[in-house]
Amino acid sequence: MSHRTRVSGVWTPSPIEREAAWELYVELATRITTVEQKPGAGIVREELNSIYSLFACTRDILRKYGPELAPRGRAGGVTFAGIAVEMVNTVLRPLLTKWHPALAEWEATRQPGASVVVHERAWSQIEDLRSEVAETRKVLLDLAADLHDAMQIQPLIGNT
Repeated sequence: MSHRTRVSGVWTPSPIEREAAWELYVELATRITTVEQKPGAGIVREELNSIYSLFACTRDILRKYGPELAPRGRAGGVTFAGIAVEMVNTVLRPLLTKWHPALAEWEATRQPGASVVVHERAWSQIEDLRSEVAETRKVLLDLAADLHDAMQIQPLIGNT
C-alpha cells in the first residue's frame, strides 16, 4: 500500500523498509522525546539526551539494513532512508547543535551540591529550549504517524 507522507511524496515501503520503520517507530514510541511533559516536570537534559540517542539509533538502523532502504527510481520518490536522514539532518541535528552545548555550558556553572533541577530551571534560556523541544516533539509525532500509517499498524502513541 502506498502512503502519502508528510515528508512529501508517496511512500510504498518494501518489506525491509517496513522492518526498519518498525524499529524506528518503536524508538519513537518508547522515548521521553514523544511524551508531552507537564510544566515543571523532569529536566530538559533528559529530553536532549533522548533526542541524541534517537539520532544514534537512527544511524544504527540505516547501517543495519543498508542500501535496500534507499532504492533508486522508486515511484513517488520517498524511501525509508530518505525519511530517516531528513529527520536526523533537519529535525534532530539543528536542535542538538544549538542547545546541547548551550545547556552543557549552563550546567557547568552549577555549584557542588546544588540541585540539578533547580539549577536548570534558573537558566534564562530554559523556556526557549523547552519550546523548541516541544516543537520537535510535534514533528516526531507526525513522523510516527507516517510510519504507523505506512506499516498499517495500530498507533501506539498520540497525534494519530
